[in-house]
Amino acid sequence: MTKITYKDAGVDIHKGYETVQGIKSMVKATYNKNVLTDLGAFAGLYALDPMKEPVIVTGTDGVGTKLRIARMMDRHDTIGEDLVAMCVNDVLCHGAKPLVFLDYFATGRLEPEKAKEVIKGITQGCLKASMALIGGETAEMPGMYQGGDYDLAGFVVGVAERENLITGEGIRPGHKVIGLYSSGVHSNGYSLVRKVFFEEGDYDIHQEVPLLGETLGEALLRPTLIYAPVIEKLMAGVTLEGIAHITGGGFFENIPRVLPGGLSVVIQPGSWRIPPIFELIQRETQLESDEMFATFNMGIGMVLVLDAREVEKALEIIDDSGFSAALIGEVVTGDFGVGI
Repeated sequence: MTKITYKDAGVDIHKGYETVQGIKSMVKATYNKNVLTDLGAFAGLYALDPMKEPVIVTGTDGVGTKLRIARMMDRHDTIGEDLVAMCVNDVLCHGAKPLVFLDYFATGRLEPEKAKEVIKGITQGCLKASMALIGGETAEMPGMYQGGDYDLAGFVVGVAERENLITGEGIRPGHKVIGLYSSGVHSNGYSLVRKVFFEEGDYDIHQEVPLLGETLGEALLRPTLIYAPVIEKLMAGVTLEGIAHITGGGFFENIPRVLPGGLSVVIQPGSWRIPPIFELIQRETQLESDEMFATFNMGIGMVLVLDAREVEKALEIIDDSGFSAALIGEVVTGDFGVGI
């Protein structure tokens, strides 16, 4: 019989070793005094700072078919930041401080330089969220993925004092809604985006689009914002009654998730400028406005609900933190969810 090795089957363990060596310094840059293990251990160990009644807050997510945009652009150093953002922004909705992150990178053929670029984006995202990348998995799976195609998943662990958890229970009629601006499409709706621009349409991802002032690829690949720095400062300065991360399902699915029964939110679209990328998408898809708000973030990446008396202070904190926001709506009595 002819000898068949693991490499013959499509898995090169030496490339795996090469990848690990290439990312060590980047990963260790995210460590702090609480990290008790080094890269390569079977598990990541992290010591919790003392708290009265700590509650572990977890989240997991991916970046969907935005991965195809990265591949079309042959640029892989920012998609990892999207991965971190999609996970971290979810746990922020409950007032948690992100502590540690783990990633899962699966590919048909491991290309160490490409993997290094992806991990570079993940470490940058972890640094922006002030958390440690303490573990991950790189899986080479020929037969499951084609060639250099890859998929990503992320896992975040945060912690919050039980008494400081944000649950939405304190939301009342008359509370105001602030929208934190997004950087663009973030990481949702890309199956539709790719279909309309590159399958049904004849757009070139590298072409300059006058409406955008940049190439279509640059606009679509812009990383999802990580809101951890501004949420931490807001929680120290005002009382946030509810936070919603505007992801898949847009306004209509995500905002009601934080509202108590019998309450709804009325949004005023003219209170912020919708980024031109959404104008282009709507023009090419011919979607009605309600359908756009049910699919995309429309320029608002995160929604905050708070007492009207704290709006001015909150907006000042947001501005001082280097983020942008606007007062976009109000909580009202009713069961219609979101009115726009």
